[in-house]
Amino acid sequence: MKTYELLAIFKPNLDVEETDKLVSKISDNITEFGGKTESVDKIGRKKLAYDVQNFRDGYFTSIVMELPADKVAEFKRQLRLNDNILRTMFLEVSKKASV
Repeated sequence: MKTYELLAIFKPNLDVEETDKLVSKISDNITEFGGKTESVDKIGRKKLAYDVQNFRDGYFTSIVMELPADKVAEFKRQLRLNDNILRTMFLEVSKKASV
């Protein structure tokens, strides 16, 4: 399994409980796809550089996970179907070279 990092921006009109439920639902999706969540960093509410779906700010969350490579496309599709997520950035975390 490869290690990935997901940066998700949630709608700012959600309260803290709803964003926590969304983050736990994403973690549940990761385990359903045969991966595991390594860390969750709730960065908080930040101002956006430009309007996204008529919102000027959003609730940022970073999730580091391990996920099988063949399940990545389906996981991204699940994220796009969620109406409460404004934007996502999905990156593969590379191993640092040891010298």
